[in-house]
Amino acid sequence: MKNMQNIEVNNIVFGENHPLVLIAGPCVIESEKKCCLLAEKIRDIAIEADIPFIFKASYDKANRSSIKSYRGPGIEDGIKVLSKIKNEIGVPVLSDVHSCSEIDMVQDVLDIIQIPAFLCRQTDLLLHAAKTGKPVNIKKGQFVAPWDVEYIADKLLSAGNKNIIFTERGTMFGYNNLVADMRSIAIMRNMGFPVIFDATHSVQLPGGKGSTSGGQREMIEPLTNAAVSVGCDGLFIETHEKPENALSDSATMLPLERLLPLLKKAIRIRQAITID
Repeated sequence: MKNMQNIEVNNIVFGENHPLVLIAGPCVIESEKKCCLLAEKIRDIAIEADIPFIFKASYDKANRSSIKSYRGPGIEDGIKVLSKIKNEIGVPVLSDVHSCSEIDMVQDVLDIIQIPAFLCRQTDLLLHAAKTGKPVNIKKGQFVAPWDVEYIADKLLSAGNKNIIFTERGTMFGYNNLVADMRSIAIMRNMGFPVIFDATHSVQLPGGKGSTSGGQREMIEPLTNAAVSVGCDGLFIETHEKPENALSDSATMLPLERLLPLLKKAIRIRQAITID
């Protein structure tokens, strides 16, 4: 294993011998009021669980299955919401970017720039994100083998940015299905990069409902436990007070009421595997 590159975001550190980090929030910003309220509730849960927390929400879901699906408030309104959460609720924020011009608009607000799975090999986008100097979280595409993320990392490293995080979010397994291969976490960590496990997108059934994606919400907890047991450095969890009413990814988001017990169990597993 290469020496782990620890990544620092404010006072939060991703990497070897550091606590699990929680990246959580709704799939998409539905409204400023709802988003801020949810951010506060997740922050309080994270404090109770004693886990570092970074808030996540998308201002634009640019890869929705149907043209009729809700995409979000857009970049200008969305980044204002994330800025408010960052400054008034006091937590770091993360969101997806889809173009170089977007990066220019959001880099002063986002603490972590996230590259969506379907764009994870887009060289210009990766280089532009890297040149900000900010930590970059790359969602490993469903079509990318874990050993091939080395070439993605090389693109960021070529721009002088070592602040690289990878997120495992499942691999294509035939049509309308994903499989979470826990070997992927170990393989990517052995390259020296912190690895986050996306516990909610990994249970997605892409296009499983025709114009929308389905999911197996009941698999979130067992997959989370498995990922922590093999050494992931953090958890990415989309959550909502009423997932059935969510405007995006309603089939895969974790009900907020289940977040605290899931985190407490994950932390106990983490502690167990780090005992000398």
